[in-house]
Amino acid sequence: MLYIDTSVLVAYYCPESMSDQVEGILINADNPAVSQLTEIEIASAIARKIREHAFSKEDGYNILSLFQKHIDQKSFIYIPIQTKHYAIAKNWLTQFNTPLRSLDAIHLAIAYKKKIPILTADAKLASSAKILGIEAILVT
Repeated sequence: MLYIDTSVLVAYYCPESMSDQVEGILINADNPAVSQLTEIEIASAIARKIREHAFSKEDGYNILSLFQKHIDQKSFIYIPIQTKHYAIAKNWLTQFNTPLRSLDAIHLAIAYKKKIPILTADAKLASSAKILGIEAILVT
């Protein structure tokens, strides 16, 4: 199993410089996993692209519909967020020793509790994972 960070999913669903690389990784990944937080963040990323006129609303709806279809078809394992994930994230944030942001801390807590690596295109998230002893695969 591999927890997929939103930064990777955005590159998968939206044309970006690393889209081909991400597609290859995801197609070959055993049991890629996402969470409810991923759904919110991908919606936010698509909304930003629409506001910036990179996508039309129709494009945005199509991308989000495809993502939901993949979740419904169980292309991704769906990991529910639990209270313990918030507690772990808060603990890490209050150690003040990483560049970790709040939502990324929750992503890492999910990967940590499942004992699975996180796939990310976010260098700060990967750096924080390393500091916390969580395996991170950085796509560049």
